Amino acid sequence: MSESTKLLRDIKRSVLDLSPIVQGGTASDSYRNSLDLAQHVENWGFHRYWLAEHHSMPSVASSATSVLIGHIAGGTKTMRVGSGGIMLPNHAPLVIAEQFGTLASLYPGRIDLGLGRAPGSDQRTMRALRRDLRSTGDDFPELLEELRDYLRPRPEDEPAKGVRAIPGEGLDIPIWLLGSSDFSARLAGQLGLPFAFAGHFSPNYMQTAMHTYRNSFRPSEVLDEPYAMLGVNVVAADTDERASYLASSLYLTFLNLIRGDLKPIQPPVDNIEELWTDFEKLTLNAQLRSSVIGSPETVQKGLQSLLDATQADEFMITSNIYDHAERLRSYEIVADVWNL
Repeated sequence: MSESTKLLRDIKRSVLDLSPIVQGGTASDSYRNSLDLAQHVENWGFHRYWLAEHHSMPSVASSATSVLIGHIAGGTKTMRVGSGGIMLPNHAPLVIAEQFGTLASLYPGRIDLGLGRAPGSDQRTMRALRRDLRSTGDDFPELLEELRDYLRPRPEDEPAKGVRAIPGEGLDIPIWLLGSSDFSARLAGQLGLPFAFAGHFSPNYMQTAMHTYRNSFRPSEVLDEPYAMLGVNVVAADTDERASYLASSLYLTFLNLIRGDLKPIQPPVDNIEELWTDFEKLTLNAQLRSSVIGSPETVQKGLQSLLDATQADEFMITSNIYDHAERLRSYEIVADVWNL
């Protein structure tokens, strides 16, 4: 198949969930909504469901990511569930090996381990996580090597010595590298691992990272060929006008983030133009320019255009929508347009 004929139905669709906390809601509400969404998208044919590690953010309930993965996996049947991602420098590799070894033992063949190198937090939160504030993430390759060593199978004749991850050792837990630049793209390629790019908030590096990953790819015991997944913001509704209105919550979230005024997910507004400066508007439109917002027809065209540009092997859809029923509808529309 030539690149120009690659269609949405030729690739997998998946979900990235931050278990959003909305204004007036609680973390308990968020967890119920996440499980409900997971059960719906499993029925709609989505391939995997990932949860992301962030800390000290009033809009995100997925900070204890491994715990929430177990909750979602326990409430679904066949869909893969995992991390998008675990920020490895926040943790001892042994702890992650044991946590995901436990998950993979509870839900065999269904757990993914996506890893990032960013803190997922600010400096004060990094200190609370016992992170070295001088760390730039450059030690990520060493942390990754340590984690992979804990998970590798041990030959029967190998002496049982040293530290071991039990459970975890010898389990088939797919490891993905996540990134918003070309650092992890290059590392994933060199190690022959699958790569997921954060196109939903870093579109400027999207093409560079995808190109770097494919050019640096070396076949491994994990993959014979590169496998690249792209994160995409999607806000879908029955009309373009409705989708644009719902998407104002997404823009408000990023607006509050750049202002340092962190809040739960805000309700949509009729006229966001009244709430931002010209500079803020330019900044946010640049950061969110790869977002796909609109009616089923608009969404289908937008996703196909992204596929044409990136030749991704899988899209991971994230929908930052205030109302849970509207969020469900957005994912239902994505499922409907996939096979057009």
